[in-house]
Amino acid sequence: MNASHTVTPRHLLTLDGMPRDALNALLVRAQAFAEGHYDRRALDGIAVCTLFFEPSTRTRMSFTLAAQRLGADVLNFDASTSSTSKGETALDTMKNLEAMGVRGFVIRHKVDGAVAELSGHANPGTSLVNAGDGRTAHPTQGLLDMLTLRQAKGHDFSRLKVVIVGDVKHSRVARSDLQALRALGTGEIRVCGPASLLPDDGTLQGCVVSHDLDAALEGVDAAMMLRLQRERMEEGLVASLDEYHRDFGLSAARLKRAAADAVVMHPGPMNRGVEITDDVADGPQSLILTQVSNGVAVRMAVLEALLRG
Repeated sequence: MNASHTVTPRHLLTLDGMPRDALNALLVRAQAFAEGHYDRRALDGIAVCTLFFEPSTRTRMSFTLAAQRLGADVLNFDASTSSTSKGETALDTMKNLEAMGVRGFVIRHKVDGAVAELSGHANPGTSLVNAGDGRTAHPTQGLLDMLTLRQAKGHDFSRLKVVIVGDVKHSRVARSDLQALRALGTGEIRVCGPASLLPDDGTLQGCVVSHDLDAALEGVDAAMMLRLQRERMEEGLVASLDEYHRDFGLSAARLKRAAADAVVMHPGPMNRGVEITDDVADGPQSLILTQVSNGVAVRMAVLEALLRG
């Protein structure tokens, strides 16, 4: 990890700028964890807090399991039942927990850049992991998606054609996946969605952009579907859920346009019948539950790298 980037030996804030070697090193370590090779006392005596200001199932639970499997003491913070409901700031909350001896913080926040801002106030011995902030980044999701692709398709990403489909505009997952795919030298990155749900801020630089899902799926090795994030979007960006599914939903018939051995991914939670049909989500080409499993291994690798380093 290189201190000149926003990934430092102390924090994991984003995958933007992470060198390929550093990214691959985390994936190799995560693969070892996925195979059961790890020290259950690696983080013995270290306190880790999951500091979540937004709801979460997969990310929070997998970080909790990851820390526990490495022997850490885990505190789970729930904003709805904490002093934040009385007006305490996120910074004051973090500083008070630091004073109790917490060394690792896994933070989710609805505000773009919130975790990076908090990292600037952390004590020298404290490490922060961005578990998703606003639309900015979700680096461990990007890492687990790359581990899942690596397991399915091998280490050479230059041979791959990957399509990301759906609500990229509001997706921190898409941003982290794009950063990781670029870092790993992916042969062709396609992005498909309605014009109203694609960003115009440079996020899609170097991607093949399409508004035609049938064309975008032709010959791809992996289709990464995104959740339609209705809670983050202004009204009117999508005419209706039925129309969205008609134009951008992945069905078994549509999937036949991809390579015969193509895999399907989704970060969850899924809107079944909107961005993906049941027969695809639960079908033989789906790696969705593998992604969930890999999330624990990746988060173990990140916590070990930051807190044991």
